[in-house]
Amino acid sequence: MIPVSKLPQTGTTIFTVMSALASEVGAINLSQGFPDYNCDPELINMVTRAMQGGFNQYAPMAGWLPLREAIAQKTEKLYCATYNPDTEITITAGGTQAIFTAICASIHPNDEVIVFEPAYDCYAPAIKLMGGTVKSLELEPPNYRIAWDMVKRLISNRTRMIILNSPHNPTATVLTKEDIDELSTIVKNRDILILSDEVYEHLIYDGATHESMARYPELQQRSFIVASFGKLLHATGWKMGYCLAPAGMMNEFRKIHQYNVFSVNTPMQVAVTDYIKNENHYLGLASFFQQKRDAFRAGLAQTKFTLLPCSGSYFQLVKYQGFDNMKDTDLAIKITKEYGVASIPVSAFYSKGADHHVLRFCFAKKQETLDKAVERLMKL
Repeated sequence: MIPVSKLPQTGTTIFTVMSALASEVGAINLSQGFPDYNCDPELINMVTRAMQGGFNQYAPMAGWLPLREAIAQKTEKLYCATYNPDTEITITAGGTQAIFTAICASIHPNDEVIVFEPAYDCYAPAIKLMGGTVKSLELEPPNYRIAWDMVKRLISNRTRMIILNSPHNPTATVLTKEDIDELSTIVKNRDILILSDEVYEHLIYDGATHESMARYPELQQRSFIVASFGKLLHATGWKMGYCLAPAGMMNEFRKIHQYNVFSVNTPMQVAVTDYIKNENHYLGLASFFQQKRDAFRAGLAQTKFTLLPCSGSYFQLVKYQGFDNMKDTDLAIKITKEYGVASIPVSAFYSKGADHHVLRFCFAKKQETLDKAVERLMKL
């Protein structure tokens, strides 16, 4: 028996496809966004100590309270924003689960959600599962800036949510203060929620400021803010994140969370609590990844690719020409099979498959991995 599909047009994600191909042919995997180096050994020791200390049963549904308190302190220090650990912070099984839960809690049939493409591929399916309508606005290279006049045209009396992602995956752009001003004007006096995907909040470069929704009271009061410990700790396999939201919104969020996850692994929550009390563990991430970005860009500059700007995240986009006008999907497969470097074709992030001849590489890798990848790409 096969159920009637609720997502009939959805197949296996491009991340799974390209990572599987990389494994099959032995290519360097710069496609999926995860480090190829280990996290801090001290953090692993802290998890072990938590396990040995007996922290192996269910955590509270909302998350380990000391961790929520540490997050509240961190958020207030970074963004001058106050969140109540009891009612406004929930620990989640990664950023994707938090995004799904926020959408599930907020979107009803026929509600409209504005999504900026290229977009992380979990947004649209969650909206459709809830019976909502995706209103897409396509952004274009090289700068992928939001045309706010076009956003105004998309707004209707059915607009329920705007999804933002900064630093942005896959384009590596960041929201500016001008973007915040435009957004604030659009949502003022309107019943529109914001889902702000800020999982790369600490990976922002060249002295820029992360424009979190938490910085702005008029936006904070209508925003679900999603963050990821996987990015912060170099431990994507731990699948830990959290969501911030005003108490009324978080109450609805937890109604869903308690039935699709209930609670997140306890010993890791206990360990992370103490780990993030040392602010150097996250304040140093920008310079750590900026060094990787700069070295990778210097290497790619010697290839036939054209580098696009990279202001945040750990992704670098490149534009190509002169490959017989190949589709980006075909070129990504060709480079993986014939040159041994896996990437992600950016058309996969557009619902209509817009192909601007752009590929995405992840530079959250050891330097020797990046050097070897560049050496192979220079042969193109």
